Amino acid sequence: MNAPLFKDPIRSSMSSAQDPQLAAFELAAELNDSELGFVLFFCSAEYNLQALSVALTTAFPGVRLAGCTTAGELTPRGYDQGTVTAIGFDRNLFSIEVGLVEALDQFTLTEAQSLIDALVAGCQQRRVAPIKGHTFALTLLDGLSSQEELVLLTLDSVLGSIPHFGGSAGDDIHLTGTHVYYDGEFRTRAAVVIMVNTPLDFEVFTTHHMRSLEQKLVVTQADPATRTVYELNAEPAAIEYARQLGLNPEELDYRVFALNPLAVRIGQEYYVRSIQKVNPDMSLTFYCAVENGIVLTAMQPEAMLPNLAQRFEAIEQTLGKPLITIGCDCFLRRLEAEYTEHTQETSEFLVDHNVIGFNTYGEQFDGMHLNQTFTGVVIGRTANEF
Repeated sequence: MNAPLFKDPIRSSMSSAQDPQLAAFELAAELNDSELGFVLFFCSAEYNLQALSVALTTAFPGVRLAGCTTAGELTPRGYDQGTVTAIGFDRNLFSIEVGLVEALDQFTLTEAQSLIDALVAGCQQRRVAPIKGHTFALTLLDGLSSQEELVLLTLDSVLGSIPHFGGSAGDDIHLTGTHVYYDGEFRTRAAVVIMVNTPLDFEVFTTHHMRSLEQKLVVTQADPATRTVYELNAEPAAIEYARQLGLNPEELDYRVFALNPLAVRIGQEYYVRSIQKVNPDMSLTFYCAVENGIVLTAMQPEAMLPNLAQRFEAIEQTLGKPLITIGCDCFLRRLEAEYTEHTQETSEFLVDHNVIGFNTYGEQFDGMHLNQTFTGVVIGRTANEF
Protein backbone atom coordinates (compact mmCIF):
# COMPACT_ATOMS: atom_id res chain seq x y z
CA MET A 1 0.00 0.00 0.00
CA ASN A 2 1.34 3.40 -0.94
CA ALA A 3 -0.75 5.44 1.48
CA PRO A 4 0.67 5.92 4.98
CA LEU A 5 -1.04 3.82 7.61
CA PHE A 6 -1.70 4.41 11.27
CA LYS A 7 1.08 3.03 13.43
CA ASP A 8 -1.79 0.77 14.44
CA PRO A 9 -4.85 0.49 12.21
CA ILE A 10 -7.05 1.15 15.23
CA ARG A 11 -6.49 3.87 17.80
CA SER A 12 -8.39 4.68 20.96
CA SER A 13 -8.69 7.89 22.93
CA MET A 14 -10.67 9.38 25.78
CA SER A 15 -11.37 12.70 27.44
CA SER A 16 -12.69 13.53 30.88
CA ALA A 17 -13.09 17.21 29.99
CA GLN A 18 -16.63 18.36 30.71
CA ASP A 19 -16.53 21.10 28.09
CA PRO A 20 -17.72 19.48 24.82
CA GLN A 21 -15.34 21.47 22.64
CA LEU A 22 -12.33 20.58 24.76
CA ALA A 23 -13.38 16.93 24.92
CA ALA A 24 -13.73 16.74 21.12
CA PHE A 25 -10.39 18.50 20.66
CA GLU A 26 -8.64 16.02 22.95
CA LEU A 27 -10.09 13.07 21.05
CA ALA A 28 -9.10 14.56 17.71
CA ALA A 29 -5.55 15.27 18.90
CA GLU A 30 -4.97 11.53 19.25
CA LEU A 31 -7.16 10.13 16.49
CA ASN A 32 -6.95 12.54 13.56
CA ASP A 33 -4.74 11.25 10.78
CA SER A 34 -4.76 11.47 7.00
CA GLU A 35 -5.96 7.85 6.86
CA LEU A 36 -8.68 8.13 9.52
CA GLY A 37 -11.84 6.70 7.99
CA PHE A 38 -14.36 6.32 10.81
CA VAL A 39 -14.82 7.18 14.50
CA LEU A 40 -16.96 5.20 16.94
CA PHE A 41 -17.57 6.90 20.30
CA PHE A 42 -19.35 6.38 23.60
CA CYS A 43 -20.19 9.32 25.87
CA SER A 44 -21.72 10.10 29.21
CA ALA A 45 -25.29 11.39 29.03
CA GLU A 46 -24.18 14.21 31.33
CA TYR A 47 -22.73 16.11 28.37
CA ASN A 48 -24.68 18.82 26.59
CA LEU A 49 -25.37 16.52 23.67
CA GLN A 50 -26.19 19.20 21.13
CA ALA A 51 -22.95 21.01 21.91
CA LEU A 52 -21.00 17.75 21.83
CA SER A 53 -22.47 16.90 18.43
CA VAL A 54 -21.33 20.22 16.97
CA ALA A 55 -17.90 19.87 18.59
CA LEU A 56 -17.34 16.36 17.24
CA THR A 57 -18.41 17.33 13.73
CA THR A 58 -15.98 20.25 13.84
CA ALA A 59 -13.14 18.20 15.30
CA PHE A 60 -13.44 15.43 12.70
CA PRO A 61 -14.18 17.19 9.39
CA GLY A 62 -15.18 14.80 6.63
CA VAL A 63 -15.03 11.75 8.91
CA ARG A 64 -18.11 9.61 9.55
CA LEU A 65 -19.02 9.24 13.23
CA ALA A 66 -21.45 7.04 15.13
CA GLY A 67 -21.98 6.36 18.83
CA CYS A 68 -24.31 6.48 21.80
CA THR A 69 -24.77 7.62 25.39
CA THR A 70 -23.80 5.27 28.18
CA ALA A 71 -24.27 4.06 31.74
CA GLY A 72 -20.50 4.24 32.12
CA GLU A 73 -17.56 4.10 29.73
CA LEU A 74 -14.81 1.54 29.09
CA THR A 75 -11.84 3.74 28.26
CA PRO A 76 -8.07 3.31 27.78
CA ARG A 77 -7.78 3.64 31.56
CA GLY A 78 -10.54 1.11 32.34
CA TYR A 79 -13.91 1.80 33.94
CA ASP A 80 -14.83 5.47 33.71
CA GLN A 81 -17.84 7.73 34.13
CA GLY A 82 -18.58 11.25 32.95
CA THR A 83 -16.20 10.86 30.00
CA VAL A 84 -16.20 10.31 26.25
CA THR A 85 -14.11 7.58 24.65
CA ALA A 86 -13.56 6.89 20.98
CA ILE A 87 -12.02 4.48 18.49
CA GLY A 88 -10.51 5.59 15.19
CA PHE A 89 -10.32 3.18 12.23
CA ASP A 90 -7.81 3.33 9.36
CA ARG A 91 -9.63 3.55 6.02
CA ASN A 92 -7.10 1.19 4.41
CA LEU A 93 -8.05 -1.77 6.59
CA PHE A 94 -11.66 -0.97 7.46
CA SER A 95 -14.59 -0.32 5.18
CA ILE A 96 -17.38 0.86 7.49
CA GLU A 97 -20.93 1.78 6.55
CA VAL A 98 -23.61 3.16 8.88
CA GLY A 99 -27.42 3.05 8.65
CA LEU A 100 -30.27 4.40 10.76
CA VAL A 101 -33.45 2.68 11.90
CA GLU A 102 -36.29 4.98 12.95
CA ALA A 103 -39.84 4.06 13.99
CA LEU A 104 -38.43 0.99 15.74
CA ASP A 105 -41.83 -0.51 16.47
CA GLN A 106 -42.64 -0.55 12.75
CA PHE A 107 -39.34 -1.95 11.46
CA THR A 108 -40.18 -4.51 8.78
CA LEU A 109 -38.31 -7.37 7.15
CA THR A 110 -38.37 -5.48 3.84
CA GLU A 111 -36.80 -2.42 5.45
CA ALA A 112 -34.18 -4.57 7.14
CA GLN A 113 -33.27 -6.24 3.86
CA SER A 114 -32.93 -2.91 2.07
CA LEU A 115 -30.79 -1.51 4.90
CA ILE A 116 -28.41 -4.47 5.06
CA ASP A 117 -28.15 -4.68 1.26
CA ALA A 118 -27.15 -1.00 1.14
CA LEU A 119 -24.55 -1.40 3.90
CA VAL A 120 -23.03 -4.48 2.28
CA ALA A 121 -22.92 -2.75 -1.13
CA GLY A 122 -21.17 0.25 0.43
CA CYS A 123 -18.54 -2.00 2.03
CA GLN A 124 -18.00 -3.88 -1.23
CA GLN A 125 -17.21 -0.69 -3.11
CA ARG A 126 -14.08 -0.13 -1.03
CA ARG A 127 -12.77 -3.65 -1.77
CA VAL A 128 -10.95 -3.86 1.54
CA ALA A 129 -11.82 -7.56 1.95
CA PRO A 130 -14.41 -10.08 0.76
CA ILE A 131 -17.71 -9.70 2.59
CA LYS A 132 -18.07 -13.35 3.60
CA GLY A 133 -15.97 -14.18 6.63
CA HIS A 134 -14.59 -10.65 6.95
CA THR A 135 -17.63 -8.65 8.08
CA PHE A 136 -19.50 -8.08 11.32
CA ALA A 137 -22.37 -5.81 12.35
CA LEU A 138 -22.62 -3.61 15.44
CA THR A 139 -25.96 -2.20 16.61
CA LEU A 140 -26.57 0.62 19.07
CA LEU A 141 -30.19 1.06 20.20
CA ASP A 142 -32.12 3.49 22.36
CA GLY A 143 -32.00 1.65 25.69
CA LEU A 144 -35.40 2.89 26.86
CA SER A 145 -37.30 2.14 23.64
CA SER A 146 -38.38 -1.39 24.67
CA GLN A 147 -38.04 -2.38 21.01
CA GLU A 148 -34.76 -4.29 21.01
CA GLU A 149 -36.32 -7.73 20.52
CA LEU A 150 -38.32 -6.70 17.44
CA VAL A 151 -35.42 -4.86 15.78
CA LEU A 152 -32.83 -7.53 16.53
CA LEU A 153 -34.98 -10.42 15.36
CA THR A 154 -35.76 -8.60 12.13
CA LEU A 155 -32.12 -7.73 11.48
CA ASP A 156 -30.96 -11.24 12.30
CA SER A 157 -33.32 -12.62 9.69
CA VAL A 158 -31.44 -10.81 6.91
CA LEU A 159 -27.85 -10.74 8.19
CA GLY A 160 -27.33 -14.37 7.25
CA SER A 161 -23.79 -15.48 8.13
CA ILE A 162 -22.66 -12.00 9.22
CA PRO A 163 -22.08 -12.11 13.01
CA HIS A 164 -23.66 -9.35 15.03
CA PHE A 165 -23.37 -7.81 18.47
CA GLY A 166 -24.27 -4.53 20.14
CA GLY A 167 -25.56 -2.67 23.15
CA SER A 168 -28.45 -0.56 24.34
CA ALA A 169 -27.59 3.07 25.06
CA GLY A 170 -27.68 4.24 28.69
CA ASP A 171 -28.04 7.50 30.56
CA ASP A 172 -25.97 7.06 33.75
CA ILE A 173 -28.84 5.13 35.37
CA HIS A 174 -31.24 8.10 35.32
CA LEU A 175 -33.71 6.16 33.11
CA THR A 176 -34.98 9.38 31.54
CA GLY A 177 -33.44 9.57 28.07
CA THR A 178 -30.95 7.49 26.06
CA HIS A 179 -29.51 8.49 22.70
CA VAL A 180 -27.77 7.09 19.64
CA TYR A 181 -25.71 9.28 17.31
CA TYR A 182 -26.05 9.27 13.53
CA ASP A 183 -25.24 11.81 10.83
CA GLY A 184 -24.39 14.66 13.19
CA GLU A 185 -27.34 14.26 15.54
CA PHE A 186 -28.18 12.51 18.82
CA ARG A 187 -31.51 10.69 18.44
CA THR A 188 -34.00 8.84 20.63
CA ARG A 189 -36.27 5.93 19.65
CA ALA A 190 -33.77 5.00 16.97
CA ALA A 191 -31.03 2.48 16.25
CA VAL A 192 -27.72 2.72 14.45
CA VAL A 193 -26.47 -0.25 12.42
CA ILE A 194 -22.72 -0.26 11.72
CA MET A 195 -21.30 -2.70 9.14
CA VAL A 196 -17.56 -3.35 9.51
CA ASN A 197 -15.56 -5.07 6.76
CA THR A 198 -11.87 -5.83 7.37
CA PRO A 199 -9.11 -8.28 6.39
CA LEU A 200 -8.06 -8.42 10.04
CA ASP A 201 -9.02 -11.43 12.13
CA PHE A 202 -11.86 -10.95 14.60
CA GLU A 203 -14.26 -12.90 16.80
CA VAL A 204 -17.70 -11.80 17.99
CA PHE A 205 -18.55 -13.31 21.38
CA THR A 206 -20.68 -13.15 24.51
CA THR A 207 -20.13 -14.47 28.02
CA HIS A 208 -21.74 -14.42 31.46
CA HIS A 209 -20.90 -15.78 34.89
CA MET A 210 -24.30 -16.86 36.21
CA ARG A 211 -25.35 -20.28 37.48
CA SER A 212 -28.92 -21.43 37.94
CA LEU A 213 -30.57 -22.12 41.28
CA GLU A 214 -33.61 -24.23 42.15
CA GLN A 215 -36.11 -21.42 42.72
CA LYS A 216 -38.63 -20.79 39.94
CA LEU A 217 -40.97 -17.83 39.44
CA VAL A 218 -43.83 -18.05 36.95
CA VAL A 219 -44.96 -14.81 35.30
CA THR A 220 -48.71 -14.92 35.89
CA GLN A 221 -49.56 -11.36 34.81
CA ALA A 222 -47.47 -9.11 32.58
CA ASP A 223 -47.60 -6.38 29.97
CA PRO A 224 -45.00 -7.36 27.33
CA ALA A 225 -45.24 -3.96 25.60
CA THR A 226 -43.85 -2.16 28.65
CA ARG A 227 -41.84 -5.12 30.00
CA THR A 228 -43.80 -4.87 33.24
CA VAL A 229 -44.53 -7.92 35.39
CA TYR A 230 -47.48 -7.45 37.73
CA GLU A 231 -47.58 -10.92 39.24
CA LEU A 232 -45.10 -13.69 39.94
CA ASN A 233 -46.55 -16.99 41.18
CA ALA A 234 -49.95 -15.20 41.32
CA GLU A 235 -48.61 -12.72 43.90
CA PRO A 236 -47.61 -9.05 43.47
CA ALA A 237 -44.31 -9.31 41.59
CA ALA A 238 -42.06 -7.22 43.84
CA ILE A 239 -43.45 -8.83 46.99
CA GLU A 240 -42.94 -12.36 45.67
CA TYR A 241 -39.44 -11.63 44.34
CA ALA A 242 -38.45 -10.07 47.68
CA ARG A 243 -40.01 -12.98 49.60
CA GLN A 244 -37.90 -15.47 47.64
CA LEU A 245 -34.81 -13.55 48.79
CA GLY A 246 -35.92 -13.15 52.40
CA LEU A 247 -36.27 -9.38 51.96
CA ASN A 248 -38.91 -6.71 52.29
CA PRO A 249 -39.97 -5.00 49.02
CA GLU A 250 -38.58 -1.66 50.22
CA GLU A 251 -35.12 -3.28 50.36
CA LEU A 252 -35.10 -3.95 46.61
CA ASP A 253 -32.51 -1.82 44.80
CA TYR A 254 -29.81 -2.07 42.12
CA ARG A 255 -27.56 -4.05 44.45
CA VAL A 256 -30.23 -6.69 44.97
CA PHE A 257 -31.04 -6.79 41.25
CA ALA A 258 -27.37 -7.16 40.28
CA LEU A 259 -26.63 -9.94 42.74
CA ASN A 260 -29.94 -11.84 42.39
CA PRO A 261 -30.91 -11.90 38.71
CA LEU A 262 -33.62 -13.94 37.06
CA ALA A 263 -33.29 -15.79 33.77
CA VAL A 264 -35.36 -17.57 31.16
CA ARG A 265 -34.18 -20.93 29.86
CA ILE A 266 -34.09 -21.43 26.09
CA GLY A 267 -32.84 -24.86 25.13
CA GLN A 268 -29.91 -25.60 27.41
CA GLU A 269 -28.94 -21.96 27.91
CA TYR A 270 -30.10 -19.39 30.47
CA TYR A 271 -30.63 -15.78 29.39
CA VAL A 272 -30.81 -13.20 32.16
CA ARG A 273 -33.83 -10.89 32.34
CA SER A 274 -32.61 -8.05 34.54
CA ILE A 275 -34.99 -6.02 36.69
CA GLN A 276 -34.97 -2.28 36.01
CA LYS A 277 -37.11 -0.96 38.86
CA VAL A 278 -39.90 -1.53 41.38
CA ASN A 279 -43.07 0.41 40.62
CA PRO A 280 -45.45 1.93 43.22
CA ASP A 281 -48.03 -0.82 42.56
CA MET A 282 -45.43 -3.49 43.42
CA SER A 283 -44.95 -4.49 39.79
CA LEU A 284 -41.47 -4.93 38.34
CA THR A 285 -40.18 -3.39 35.12
CA PHE A 286 -37.51 -5.39 33.27
CA TYR A 287 -34.79 -4.46 30.76
CA CYS A 288 -35.67 -7.42 28.52
CA ALA A 289 -38.85 -8.93 27.13
CA VAL A 290 -41.15 -10.73 29.57
CA GLU A 291 -44.42 -12.47 28.75
CA ASN A 292 -47.28 -14.19 30.53
CA GLY A 293 -46.53 -17.80 31.33
CA ILE A 294 -42.75 -17.77 31.12
CA VAL A 295 -40.80 -19.40 33.91
CA LEU A 296 -38.01 -17.34 35.44
CA THR A 297 -35.19 -19.15 37.19
CA ALA A 298 -33.28 -17.60 40.06
CA MET A 299 -29.60 -17.13 39.18
CA GLN A 300 -26.51 -16.55 41.28
CA PRO A 301 -23.35 -14.81 40.10
CA GLU A 302 -20.14 -16.76 40.25
CA ALA A 303 -16.76 -15.01 40.12
CA MET A 304 -16.99 -12.55 37.20
CA LEU A 305 -13.33 -11.94 36.43
CA PRO A 306 -12.26 -15.60 36.06
CA ASN A 307 -15.11 -16.14 33.61
CA LEU A 308 -14.04 -13.11 31.58
CA ALA A 309 -10.37 -14.14 31.68
CA GLN A 310 -11.18 -17.67 30.51
CA ARG A 311 -13.21 -16.35 27.56
CA PHE A 312 -10.52 -13.90 26.50
CA GLU A 313 -7.78 -16.50 26.85
CA ALA A 314 -9.61 -18.86 24.52
CA ILE A 315 -10.08 -16.13 21.90
CA GLU A 316 -6.53 -14.82 22.17
CA GLN A 317 -5.10 -18.29 21.69
CA THR A 318 -6.47 -18.01 18.17
CA LEU A 319 -6.14 -14.29 17.44
CA GLY A 320 -3.16 -13.33 19.58
CA LYS A 321 -3.11 -10.14 21.64
CA PRO A 322 -5.99 -8.01 20.37
CA LEU A 323 -5.55 -4.71 18.61
CA ILE A 324 -8.76 -3.78 20.36
CA THR A 325 -11.88 -5.29 21.88
CA ILE A 326 -15.09 -3.33 21.42
CA GLY A 327 -17.05 -4.23 24.53
CA CYS A 328 -20.70 -3.92 25.56
CA ASP A 329 -20.73 -4.58 29.30
CA CYS A 330 -24.01 -4.54 31.22
CA PHE A 331 -24.05 -1.75 33.81
CA LEU A 332 -25.25 -4.27 36.42
CA ARG A 333 -21.96 -6.14 36.00
CA ARG A 334 -20.12 -2.95 36.81
CA LEU A 335 -22.29 -2.45 39.88
CA GLU A 336 -21.62 -6.04 40.90
CA ALA A 337 -17.87 -5.40 40.64
CA GLU A 338 -18.32 -2.37 42.90
CA TYR A 339 -20.46 -4.25 45.42
CA THR A 340 -18.00 -7.16 45.59
CA GLU A 341 -14.97 -4.81 45.71
CA HIS A 342 -13.47 -6.07 42.44
CA THR A 343 -13.70 -2.81 40.48
CA GLN A 344 -9.98 -2.11 40.35
CA GLU A 345 -8.85 -5.53 39.21
CA THR A 346 -11.67 -5.74 36.66
CA SER A 347 -10.72 -2.33 35.33
CA GLU A 348 -7.08 -3.39 35.06
CA PHE A 349 -8.11 -6.50 33.15
CA LEU A 350 -10.01 -4.38 30.63
CA VAL A 351 -6.96 -2.16 30.12
CA ASP A 352 -4.66 -5.17 29.67
CA HIS A 353 -6.92 -6.51 26.91
CA ASN A 354 -7.42 -3.22 25.10
CA VAL A 355 -11.17 -3.06 25.78
CA ILE A 356 -12.98 0.10 24.68
CA GLY A 357 -16.75 0.37 24.90
CA PHE A 358 -19.53 1.15 27.31
CA ASN A 359 -21.80 -0.03 30.10
CA THR A 360 -25.16 -0.83 28.57
CA TYR A 361 -28.84 -1.18 29.41
CA GLY A 362 -28.80 -4.47 27.49
CA GLU A 363 -26.55 -6.41 25.16
CA GLN A 364 -27.18 -7.87 21.72
CA PHE A 365 -25.79 -11.03 20.18
CA ASP A 366 -26.88 -12.65 16.90
CA GLY A 367 -30.49 -11.53 17.20
CA MET A 368 -30.81 -12.02 20.97
CA HIS A 369 -31.38 -9.26 23.51
CA LEU A 370 -29.42 -10.10 26.66
CA ASN A 371 -28.77 -8.77 30.16
CA GLN A 372 -25.81 -9.03 32.54
CA THR A 373 -23.39 -10.24 29.88
CA PHE A 374 -20.13 -9.01 28.41
CA THR A 375 -20.61 -9.02 24.65
CA GLY A 376 -18.30 -7.70 21.98
CA VAL A 377 -15.76 -8.27 19.23
CA VAL A 378 -12.05 -8.97 19.57
CA ILE A 379 -10.10 -7.62 16.60
CA GLY A 380 -6.68 -9.17 16.08
CA ARG A 381 -3.83 -8.86 13.63
CA THR A 382 -3.42 -10.66 10.32
CA ALA A 383 0.16 -11.34 9.18
CA ASN A 384 1.41 -9.31 6.21
CA GLU A 385 -1.75 -7.17 6.12
CA PHE A 386 -0.18 -3.99 7.47
